[in-house]
Amino acid sequence: MKLSKVAAAICIAIHPFFTFAQLSKQEVKFAKDPAEEKYLYPIKPGHPGSLAGTMGELRSTHFHSGIDIRTDNMIGYAVLASKSGYVSRASTGGSGYGNVLYVTHPDGNTTLYAHLDQFKGAVAQQILQEQYKLKSGEIDLYFQKDQFKVKQGDTIALSGNSGGSTGPHLHFDIRDSNNYALDPLKIGAFKEIVDNLPPAPEKIALVTLNPDSRINDRFGRFEFYGNKVGNNYVVASPILASGNIGIEILAKDKMSYKSPFYGGVNFLEVWVDSVLVFQQFIDKLNIAETRAIYTLMDFKTMRSKGTRFYKLYVDDGNQLKFYNQSPTDGKIKINPNKISNIKIRMKDSYNNTSSVSFKLKPNPVIKEVMSLEPMTTDLLYDISENTMMLTAKAGKDLGARALVYTNGVSEEVDPTYHNVNRKVYLFDLRKKIPDSIMINNKTVRPKIKISIPSGTEYKYYSDIMDIDFPLNAIYDTLYLNTDYKLDKSGNEIFTIGSRTVPLNKSIHVSLKKTKTYPADGKYNVYRSTGKAYSFIGGEWLNGRIEFNTREFGDFTILKDTEAPSVRPIYINNQTVRFKIRDNLSGISSFEANINGEWLLMHYDSKTATIWSERFDKTTPLKGTFELTVKDNAGNKSTFTQKIL
Repeated sequence: MKLSKVAAAICIAIHPFFTFAQLSKQEVKFAKDPAEEKYLYPIKPGHPGSLAGTMGELRSTHFHSGIDIRTDNMIGYAVLASKSGYVSRASTGGSGYGNVLYVTHPDGNTTLYAHLDQFKGAVAQQILQEQYKLKSGEIDLYFQKDQFKVKQGDTIALSGNSGGSTGPHLHFDIRDSNNYALDPLKIGAFKEIVDNLPPAPEKIALVTLNPDSRINDRFGRFEFYGNKVGNNYVVASPILASGNIGIEILAKDKMSYKSPFYGGVNFLEVWVDSVLVFQQFIDKLNIAETRAIYTLMDFKTMRSKGTRFYKLYVDDGNQLKFYNQSPTDGKIKINPNKISNIKIRMKDSYNNTSSVSFKLKPNPVIKEVMSLEPMTTDLLYDISENTMMLTAKAGKDLGARALVYTNGVSEEVDPTYHNVNRKVYLFDLRKKIPDSIMINNKTVRPKIKISIPSGTEYKYYSDIMDIDFPLNAIYDTLYLNTDYKLDKSGNEIFTIGSRTVPLNKSIHVSLKKTKTYPADGKYNVYRSTGKAYSFIGGEWLNGRIEFNTREFGDFTILKDTEAPSVRPIYINNQTVRFKIRDNLSGISSFEANINGEWLLMHYDSKTATIWSERFDKTTPLKGTFELTVKDNAGNKSTFTQKIL
């Protein structure tokens, strides 16, 4: 079985050791005419249900497109067809939805049932037959309208934990004929789900949107907590502000009082002095553009802190259709003559409503800011929007200038603001990009090579790398930083951009390495992910290695000569089960046969386990069993044993 790069890293579930949960006879009345059918809750309809996620919820790489129905942390609940129709598609695989069924209905909508453990009915045998025909555990099949008909309430599968699932549950979508995901809680109006709790904010954040803006006399992004008053929240003290400000909110919609799970907040408004200035309404999702979440969510904060804030303003590069009713882009220009009263209003799919209120007090920009904390390092710099902020220890001379070099020309620059602890310098990168800056006899080199406008194709050439940016690869103007160095082990490290900047499309990179690497297929490109490495691959052409990446970061070239480990768990006439692992490049493929005939193997990377499924359950496994496992560098392990 061949694994994709994603499939090697994302989980597929294994069969449980316990008995499938049995569904008792339902007391559900079905409509006689399919045209009159309302959507049926697909797990134990008529019984109280609970959710672990809702449509529109912010995930790390995408919007969540449906609801996650809890199955009591068990595998094997009967999954029922929500409406009558026909099975139009079935997929199996090691990433994303895992085992998934699509059922198309007379109203033109399609329901999706994902992370399944088993398929049921005639379609199950068809899927197994195709897996053996194609000799692949990962398949994607489309069916004709009259091939696999189902009636509302038919058991079409058993719930599971396959694909990218982090625990047993059923993912359930309702999609229209244009492949837009609709909110099942509004379309289905399921009585099994009771939600009386309004959305709850955890924090708000205020962001300066240009070099002349300030929050409490400072430039940057600052987070604030509120105090709960009934269902609503209030930030007690006024926040000093000037210039253009953006608001963000970390908010979640809790399902029930005792539930640890929560959903997204799909309806958000911002009011300034009782005037609506911003509205976001996620009522449906275009499945093809879920990666655009990076323009709605604060990607930098998600990457650096792990928290997912909604931006309550339409940032550059945001082409989402959630703002059709918004009167403005939500960016707030502070009124210098009066306090602005801000109210954020939130609403969930059940129309439970809450709000956050705070005041923005105008304050003129000042040079000496008393609230600046002491620094633990000599120099820090960061880029926000089009502004680079450089912070340095104050030193003996509080007003000491920085010596800035740009294209071989130097100039002295005063601190933008300071106190006895630190000095802050702000540089508008739209005007000039510094090559180096010297402060207190310390030098920082941003290594920004070029600014690349969004919405264009661009080819970057240098002595260490060439990069091809296709059209719309970046969301906003990119200040591209690159670097090259050797680490302590002598590995070449190529820095390409910052990991806190998102890419919309893959870019093509050609590295001009200085070391010599044997052309044996063992050397590949890896991206540094903390203390670990993520396999990228690459192709050697004319002394260079070329690859595609959809993430910025640090890249290196490493050698993998160690074959995957293969450890049997048990082997008998009914099934075989193994643990397979690889120490660096990751599992690429595996294939098993019995007496030379191909044998289907399923894979769960969460537990690094593979196990067999026979085409004919009445024929025992008997004879010579052979399993071959390869990693992404081409190293191979083979396990052979006689099964008596």
